[in-house]
Amino acid sequence: MKLALVHDWLNQIGGAEDVLDTLVNLYPDTPLYTSIYAPELMPPHYRQWDIRTLWLDKLPGIHQHHQPYLPMYPLGWGKLDLSDYDVVLSNKSGFCHGFQFGDNTLHICYCLAPTRYVWQLENYVAREGLGKAVLAGLRPLVAGLKRWDYAAAQRVQHFIAISSDIQQRIKSYYDRDSVIIFPPVDTTRFQPVPASEVEDYYLIVSRLIPYKRIDLAVQAATRLGVKLKIGGKGRDMERLRAMAGPTVEFLGYVPDDELPTLMARCKAFLFPGFEDFGITPVQAEAAGRPVIAYGAGGALDTVIPGQTGELFNELTVDSLVNVMQGFDATRYNPDGIRRHALQFDTRVFNEQISAFVDTQWQNFQAAKRVGVK
Repeated sequence: MKLALVHDWLNQIGGAEDVLDTLVNLYPDTPLYTSIYAPELMPPHYRQWDIRTLWLDKLPGIHQHHQPYLPMYPLGWGKLDLSDYDVVLSNKSGFCHGFQFGDNTLHICYCLAPTRYVWQLENYVAREGLGKAVLAGLRPLVAGLKRWDYAAAQRVQHFIAISSDIQQRIKSYYDRDSVIIFPPVDTTRFQPVPASEVEDYYLIVSRLIPYKRIDLAVQAATRLGVKLKIGGKGRDMERLRAMAGPTVEFLGYVPDDELPTLMARCKAFLFPGFEDFGITPVQAEAAGRPVIAYGAGGALDTVIPGQTGELFNELTVDSLVNVMQGFDATRYNPDGIRRHALQFDTRVFNEQISAFVDTQWQNFQAAKRVGVK
């Protein structure tokens, strides 16, 4: 089976790149097609991969600021023909599922999200802080991108969703069914500690940007006078500091080797924003700690009220405060929380993805033998 991987862009690190890393390890020596690649902005080990870029990679300034070029991405991906491969596995949140392929190629799309700036334009503009004037200017352009994106989605033979929420969006926006395979989380790094070592602080580890809604947790902790440690950096740092009381501590960047202990000793992990999945809550659960999360998106798959944590129902300080006020971390069984987290482990992801690709490839070949498309 001749297989290729496809990924939207390689100029930033996030959850999509965590998935990609796992896929490359699962399918080593496989070519990886992407729109742009900025080696200086990505981990050094990427330079060992067989990375093949589009012509978009040569556009001025695109490595540092790819957003202004987004309207050109359909043109770039639409010119790429991957008909020489038996199977193409795309890791998609943008337009990378729109490449061309022939009748002898099977395209499986691991969908991180239907293209946000197409289907959720208002949320995307607000999330990036672009303003109402930008929103008004983008509407006519996005209408055309939406038609292209929908048509590209119809050519995909099989969709895999990362969460129940994404599965619903794939159905709503693309009118396509999908199966769910949760993203990989390295749970082996995290282990519970004895109850005597658990400390009296809530924890957040996140990029500090507005849509993560760290402001809700800062205000809630300040109002309640409880300890909150925040790990991470980002453009929202100064705004958050200005609203924080004396019980809120900003840790800055947390090194990888310090994160497991920080997770394992917290009273509970806070996850106040809307996310498509969310890896950090699963890491905290792998360390045996309960999670308090906003009750939407991926948290609905990872947080079980009364067992692995609690959900608050509105994106307001009052809603979060109501849950934190009555929260008793000793009610939750650390070993049970960890067992729940293990279903999201990288090993499970590898087994499920491999089985899905192999099964669909066999079905695809069988269908071709009997003349069924």
